[in-house]
Amino acid sequence: MIGTTLEWFDFYLYASMAALVFGKIFFPSGNSSLSTLAAFATFAVGFLARPLGGMLFGVLGDKIGRKAVLSLSLLIMGVASGLIGLLPSYQSIGIAAPVLLVVLRILQGFGASAELGSAITVAYEHADDKTRGRYAALPALGAQIGLLAASLAVTAVTSFGNEFLLTWGWRIPFIASFALVGLGYWIRRNMPESPEFEQVATDARNRKGLHVLGNLMRSDWRGLLVVAAVYGGYSAIAYTFKTFSLSYLSEFQHVPANVGSFGVTLASAVAIIAVPIIGRLCDRVNIRSVMLFGAIGVLVLAFPMFWVLDTGHSVYIWGFLMLTTGVLAPLIFVAGSPFMARQFPTEVRASGIGTGREISGAVAGGFAPLAALAMVTMSPSHETWGVSLLIAGCALLIVLGVGFDQQRRVRSRSSESEVSLPEQARVNQETAD
Repeated sequence: MIGTTLEWFDFYLYASMAALVFGKIFFPSGNSSLSTLAAFATFAVGFLARPLGGMLFGVLGDKIGRKAVLSLSLLIMGVASGLIGLLPSYQSIGIAAPVLLVVLRILQGFGASAELGSAITVAYEHADDKTRGRYAALPALGAQIGLLAASLAVTAVTSFGNEFLLTWGWRIPFIASFALVGLGYWIRRNMPESPEFEQVATDARNRKGLHVLGNLMRSDWRGLLVVAAVYGGYSAIAYTFKTFSLSYLSEFQHVPANVGSFGVTLASAVAIIAVPIIGRLCDRVNIRSVMLFGAIGVLVLAFPMFWVLDTGHSVYIWGFLMLTTGVLAPLIFVAGSPFMARQFPTEVRASGIGTGREISGAVAGGFAPLAALAMVTMSPSHETWGVSLLIAGCALLIVLGVGFDQQRRVRSRSSESEVSLPEQARVNQETAD
């Protein structure tokens, strides 16, 4: 949970600064909307590294263990984030500034690719059938605490005015990542390995990487599609609410930057309270019902979203963000964690979640805010109905993924495997004799 907090602090910090600062610092132009669009493109670029990282770290998680992968991902993510805070501006070193920003963003995305999937796997494998909801809530809680810490940092540095923000104020939270990553790495090096991973047969753990991916693609491709649908839909919804809305309010409604960032802060505080409650709820009711309720709630609010944002009233904006980012998105996130984990058996769980989640997250989470901003920017009258359709479509994608749950199929295969183990051991012994 603590490691995930630090990871999401870094990740959301970049998303917020891309919406508010990076266009002016690294992509100066005469059109502020185009500068912001370019900054959002660097945010999307980080997601391009995530499918490769998800597959690589997922395979490593199924071979050398979840603990080692979590420690490595934290180092990569934290160091890249700290270095972003030390980058010179475009005015200082010219084109090298945005190039270095893109490189560090790619490293950030590469490190983040292993984080949440591995954390979900560890939480799921430490729990039993009666506690998987509350255990799965721990990574989600860490993500919300990280989001709250990042939004507080953004609110703080935006409260001192644009001059302070654009000179060196934005750098402070990035540089703080150096200290945070040291704490997180020490914690993760001392955490216990997953009990289920320890029980996996030695021959399964010693498979070659291509063998792991081969097993995954051959036997669990349905689970990959389910995870891609569920997490792709969630990721697009979450990042559109949390990042596009900030840019939309600032660029098109001329709402002060600290209004939107404080709204995300309030939403994170609500989510910190809601996530453990949702985790307990998932241990009492069917997690598919919880996910469907969250998706339907998002679907209902997809079009009224802009009625609220266009008012420009702080209280209405904060209320909307608290409802969507603080309640509905966590409903999908918390219930979706054990849901994604149960789509795969232990021997390919880390690679399955990592591959399915990161491929869909790269497309949906990285490009949904960019697509939303592009649609509004390119419309002569800044129409928003396309963004609402995008959000509604992502909610329906979650519903579709829930409908193709693979839990029964995975359990059936696992039961057959357990039954065959004594017979296989007998055959191996006769062959040795």
